[in-house]
Amino acid sequence: MVENGATLRRMSSRPSTLGVLRASGWESRPVKEEIRRNAVHKVRAGEPLVERVLGYDDTVLPHLENALLAGHDVVFLGERGQAKTRMIRSLTGLLDEWMPVVAGSEINDDPYAPVSSAARSLVEELGDDTPIDWVHRDERYSEKLATPDTSIADLIGEVDPIKVAEGRYLSDELTIHYGLVPRTNRGIFAINELPDLAERIQVGLLNVLEERDVQIRGYKLRLPLDVMLFASANPEDYTNRGRLITPLKDRFGAQIRTHYPLDVDTEAEIALQEARSFDIDDVTVSVPDYMVDIVCELSQLARESPKINQRSGGSVRLTVANLETLAASAVRRGLRAGDSQVSPRISDLDSLAASTAGKVEIESLDEGRDAQILEHLVKASVLTVFKDTVDPTLLPDVLDAFGGQDLSIDAGQDVPSTELAALVGEVPALTEPVRSLTNGSESPADIAAAVEFILEGLHLSKRLNKHAVAGRAVYQGRE
Repeated sequence: MVENGATLRRMSSRPSTLGVLRASGWESRPVKEEIRRNAVHKVRAGEPLVERVLGYDDTVLPHLENALLAGHDVVFLGERGQAKTRMIRSLTGLLDEWMPVVAGSEINDDPYAPVSSAARSLVEELGDDTPIDWVHRDERYSEKLATPDTSIADLIGEVDPIKVAEGRYLSDELTIHYGLVPRTNRGIFAINELPDLAERIQVGLLNVLEERDVQIRGYKLRLPLDVMLFASANPEDYTNRGRLITPLKDRFGAQIRTHYPLDVDTEAEIALQEARSFDIDDVTVSVPDYMVDIVCELSQLARESPKINQRSGGSVRLTVANLETLAASAVRRGLRAGDSQVSPRISDLDSLAASTAGKVEIESLDEGRDAQILEHLVKASVLTVFKDTVDPTLLPDVLDAFGGQDLSIDAGQDVPSTELAALVGEVPALTEPVRSLTNGSESPADIAAAVEFILEGLHLSKRLNKHAVAGRAVYQGRE
């Protein structure tokens, strides 16, 4: 691959005929060998094989590297939202940037060894004058979402009645309308949710994976295809909606298990990478690290909770959606208050009910307990992050302020940031814990978010009382 790429770069223009292609020194290689050579080059250079996939460096990616170096077809097995499709799509970066094909070929015929009847006839007729087209690597990837109604015609091909009506015999290869697999010849073909494919259709893939050919309508048609096959599957699908037949499983060279982020830091990195821009018009959003951690901790706890149906998963999409919703709630508050800078607060966590409900399934015998279970998970997330973030030695003075002054603090969506930020001047004990959370920021929005976080953390630690009514909270010292 590297040699082919260098050869093409040295040429002022890409060859347009078979004769010029031969003279250029270009070599034809099977797609698996092409990917293997590119993978070797990237591994040697210390470059990642897949882009924008985090948390798999020590678990999934080593297995993927082995599979590519071995030239194996791969099935990724994992729950929803574990970057299976993203990894597959990013593998196009391991293909040569440009690939020559016989001009007009429907199945990317290799100019040196064409497999379709039309391309073979053209090469026999024109020889070195055979015209050559060039296909970019992005066009050498095809993907199919498996559904129960997917047919052999979709994947492999079917006899085209129009071509038959034009006078060709049924046994003539030229009557065939090729499916997705032949059209991805010399490229990567991916099937998502493979177990959803009907078993009789899965049988049609057996030859593709082993013998590397296809059969259409029982005619003795052999197309020695050069395809690297990738698939994704959910473990539950083996027994729920469908199953992967044993002969097909046996033909995949590697089965790689994916997983959700193993820690909050990784989950936060992924969420910040995937979330949409938080800024809207002239409103700037600053999301504190501890608020990001709360959202990520919520996802982590949901995946461990016995009250959440684990078969449906708790994907990273939950984290991303919650983070975007949290920021949107802050923006909404800022638009109403006329603030140009906002930061999500504890009071914005109430907005997560909508973005969470569709991504987790609550398992409860009692009707209407969904909101209570979610509220419990949110509180547990806040308390965990509070204990991990705030220095406990800074809190006794805050508690003394509540006890000595009979202090009462209002918080909530309708309390302006400036009002909460002013409390730091009124309650000097809040200065140090707030500064530790804001990194010295003077923004009222950042300070207000830190104040709410400290108050809520002390309440959940059972050291402050809280009276919440209609989106407003009053924090007071405990008697």
